[in-house]
Amino acid sequence: MSVSTVVSASLPVLGRDVTVPLVTGGEVTYAALDYAASAPALQRVWDDVAAYAPYYGSVHRGAGYLSQLSTDLFENARRTVEEFLDCRDGDQVVFTRSTTDSLNLLAAALPADCQVFVFETEHHASLLPWRDARVTYLNAPRSPGEAVATLERALAERDPHGPALVCVTGASNVTGELWPVRELAAAAHAQGARIVLDAAQLAPHYPVSVRELDVDWVAFSGHKLYAPFGSGVLAGRADWLTEAEPYLAGGGASRKVSRRVDGGVDVEWHESAARHEAGSPNVIGAYSIASACKALTEAGFDTLVAREQHLIDTVRTGLAEVPEVRVLSLFDDDAPRVGVISFVVEGWNSSHFAAALSAEYGIGVRDGLFCAHPLVRTLLGSDPQSQGECGAPEAAPGEKSLNAIRVSFGAGTPDEHVERFVRAVKELVRDGAKWNYRTVEGRCVPAV
Repeated sequence: MSVSTVVSASLPVLGRDVTVPLVTGGEVTYAALDYAASAPALQRVWDDVAAYAPYYGSVHRGAGYLSQLSTDLFENARRTVEEFLDCRDGDQVVFTRSTTDSLNLLAAALPADCQVFVFETEHHASLLPWRDARVTYLNAPRSPGEAVATLERALAERDPHGPALVCVTGASNVTGELWPVRELAAAAHAQGARIVLDAAQLAPHYPVSVRELDVDWVAFSGHKLYAPFGSGVLAGRADWLTEAEPYLAGGGASRKVSRRVDGGVDVEWHESAARHEAGSPNVIGAYSIASACKALTEAGFDTLVAREQHLIDTVRTGLAEVPEVRVLSLFDDDAPRVGVISFVVEGWNSSHFAAALSAEYGIGVRDGLFCAHPLVRTLLGSDPQSQGECGAPEAAPGEKSLNAIRVSFGAGTPDEHVERFVRAVKELVRDGAKWNYRTVEGRCVPAV
């Protein structure tokens, strides 16, 4: 495949023509380079949702035409996600609000006395939900092989008779590096443990096959998969989910409710995915996820991965030409990765640098600790047990800050956006900011 073919393969997304004002005067097309937080919705997804909206109706219990249509659309969306993830026979797809919601659902469904093993490198969505379990936090590995060996040692020391779960990310939301999911799954299963994959950063960039990776569950969010906010997925084995109390109690989760003679209530819960989907479901959210799954599949992940690698190479090559820039990574430079790159700039407060990128160049990036505090602290060489905010700490422009800058991109990113970013980094480091900035409520903003 030629470079020219790769470069032309971006997918149309909403907001690609939005212009924003610059503090130095004039306007510029906004460069959205914060995909790791929320990717812009695909135009295809938005068009599909708009076409369905007039036919919106209640699901599962309505006798009317629109209710029947919406029910079919909702359940067909579930089947589309099953195909997208290459689920096994008998696996369940539960629609949730987000990856965070999905992993909290699974945490609520853990068997009694379950041990959970999780690396400190996880996003808070997969680091924090296991409050009612016995949790072993594993130190950040410095290679994929060390990750597997670390997990094997920890599992070998556990009680072999009780249930255990390993939680691991597929691609880091800080470094973009891919984790050895298949090897970690093999290590878990060899010790009688199960494994859940946080695919929030992986699914938008690489194909995710439950069968090939041999994971027990996978979780991801719609808003990172080029769909609107408020939808997510937990897919995988049904037994723990079926045996657990419903995540929420209410209509939809219950199959039969009756009064007892003593005045109480007896409930028979569904055993399908509906058991954990109480209340009126987010039909449009589920449909938008299904639409995004279809769009990515039809575009072809081989093409998408090749084009994204071109963008990654552009950014990494450009940053390597600036001695003051240090890119954060766990593994070596040859490790495969998605379009997520975090870095710090010598002599710059990260919030100041991000503010200048936005105000002077129309480039949106993220600065902070990226809801992965222990990992970023480790990568910055500070105490991983130190507390910090997800946003910028109270540090004025020019002062050192214990946070980083993250640039992230994907299928909808034009070449011009990453080229402008690299050019802006070089100009800011060489010439400094053109505008004065001040700190307001922990956030660096242009001075008025």
